[in-house]
Amino acid sequence: MSKRLPVTVITGFLGAGKTTLLRELLQTSGQRLAVMVNEFGSVGLDGDLIRSCGFCPEDELEGRLVELNNGCLCCTVQDDFLPTMERLLERADNLDGIVVETSGLALPRPLLQALEWPDIRSKVHVNGVVTVVDGQALAGGSPVADPEALEQQRRDDPSLDHLTAIDELFEDQLQAADLVLMSRADCVSEAALLGVCDQLKTDTRAGTPILPMRNGHIDPQIVLGLEHRHDHSHDHDHSHVHSHDHDHHDHTHVEIKGSVIRLEGRVVRAALEQALKALVGPHQVVRLKGRVWFPDKTLPLQIQMVGPRLDSWFEAAPPTAWRPQSGGGMDLVVLGFSELLSEAMSRDLHKLVSATPDTPKAPAATSNA
Repeated sequence: MSKRLPVTVITGFLGAGKTTLLRELLQTSGQRLAVMVNEFGSVGLDGDLIRSCGFCPEDELEGRLVELNNGCLCCTVQDDFLPTMERLLERADNLDGIVVETSGLALPRPLLQALEWPDIRSKVHVNGVVTVVDGQALAGGSPVADPEALEQQRRDDPSLDHLTAIDELFEDQLQAADLVLMSRADCVSEAALLGVCDQLKTDTRAGTPILPMRNGHIDPQIVLGLEHRHDHSHDHDHSHVHSHDHDHHDHTHVEIKGSVIRLEGRVVRAALEQALKALVGPHQVVRLKGRVWFPDKTLPLQIQMVGPRLDSWFEAAPPTAWRPQSGGGMDLVVLGFSELLSEAMSRDLHKLVSATPDTPKAPAATSNA
């Protein structure tokens, strides 16, 4: 069984900082990514910015960068998004993931629904919807710095079939978000930043992380997930992951802690997934990845979480992957804010394993935090 390719959707209004973030990810992640860029008009400015960042060799550009200039992607799913995704998936063996940068007017949900298309859903998983917001504009009372430019985008798109008001569109992008990144956070005071965060929390789903960033600097593992080359072993250290450097604005500095949780024992899939969804908020989990083994299943269950989104499917593990001695257990890598993340998560998941009938042995947990 081949691995499902992660698809990350980056959305947000015109000028929020989506392309700046995407360039940073392409240059620093070390992953082999294909990119789909959706913009308006025949002049592909965003595509030019991506092409010029040197994220892949010149002879691979045609197969790894796709520019869609003919309208809002969520309104042209059948004509543009699905055929393009199918073409990119033909190169799946040579890719670590696909990133889709939407236009400022896009509604994320139609794209997520399109990824459930029968010919696609078994080949991909949603790695996360990342909504980029302008912290400076929000502190000034508007979700977009230049409303007229956004309206001009709307007028210039003949295929646009949703005339959603700006506030409603912004709310939709936040509701779909698994992760919210706030650009220009260093341009506002700490008090204003806290006020913006409180405002955003009212429109996002419970457990959705809201992280500040400056000039697109954010650790790629937060946005793209843990790298594939780390999939075979959890011996790497995530204990000091930073979103970016800082000078005068300490409130824009984010330090992410990483840990490994290994528990042996019988567990019920539905109970585990329900517990994980309930734990991400209280434990401030940004991302979670791992495998769960069941004694009566040949393949382990692959678990992927970003914020409140959880995806799971059965997939073969590499020969070098950790496995429980008893036949049942879990092996999770968790990224979050808390120093005590591993201890707290292990304790709560231990209760789940221990409460399950026929637990073969006491669990063991390790941490790199």
